[in-house]
Amino acid sequence: MSLATLGAASARASARRSPGAIVLIAIAWAVFAVILLLPLYMVLSQGLSRGLEYFWDAIREPDAISALKLTLLATAISVPLNMVFGLAAAWSVTKFEFRGKSLLVTLIDMPFSVSPVVAGLIYVLLFGSQSFLAPFLDRHDLQIVYAVPGIVLATMFVTVPFVARELIPLMEEQGSTEEEAARLLGASGWQMFWHVTLPNVKWALVYGVVLCTARAMGEFGAVSVVSGHIRGYTNTLPLHIEILYNEYNIVAAFSVAILLLVMALVVLLLRQWSEARLSRQLQADRED
Repeated sequence: MSLATLGAASARASARRSPGAIVLIAIAWAVFAVILLLPLYMVLSQGLSRGLEYFWDAIREPDAISALKLTLLATAISVPLNMVFGLAAAWSVTKFEFRGKSLLVTLIDMPFSVSPVVAGLIYVLLFGSQSFLAPFLDRHDLQIVYAVPGIVLATMFVTVPFVARELIPLMEEQGSTEEEAARLLGASGWQMFWHVTLPNVKWALVYGVVLCTARAMGEFGAVSVVSGHIRGYTNTLPLHIEILYNEYNIVAAFSVAILLLVMALVVLLLRQWSEARLSRQLQADRED
């Protein structure tokens, strides 16, 4: 039997799906519709229920603008710092042997297992008015919790693993052959990093940064604990939505939620683009 015949037979077999496969596909689509499509429809319909003019007024209200600025600020600070940490941690874990290596890998994963609310409470205990650092902070007029620094710290904590976790498997698969060859040719550590290591992991880095950005913009639990919910000062967009909803200002809450949804969709498109580039890079590496 020729390859063409086999291919045609395989195509016909895949076209004739069994009843069980059809049921599973239908269940998957039903769950997808209930969990994702229906909530998205509710957000859009409620946010626009009073028309575009009310929607624009809700998202241009001073507290909403302040929440948007704080969300972008916390993201703009935490994501680059976590990118640097993720690169350094992945490079160290995959290229060197040292004591505490397994402990470092475990600590990178810790934010996945610790509740964000617990993380926020940790920062309150460390930097709050009852902490052992409180006298030092008071003497130097430093405000950590219930201020912007606490929000940035909480955001950094919950987003720590994303960059490192995207880089470590890829760098382990690539090995250190190219770095060793560059070293034999006289390259310094920084030259190896900029001209060998970084180009090989750039799309995984972009993918990790996109995931980190999405998590930072939508973080609620840890930020809620350390923010103090000071309207117009320490409220991010998720916290501002909560306050509007608790005040029974439902349409305004959903209007601001649409703004957050649009930001999430932009990040999702960037994620799909970076994931496609990463897949092509991995395929090219395997072919080489």
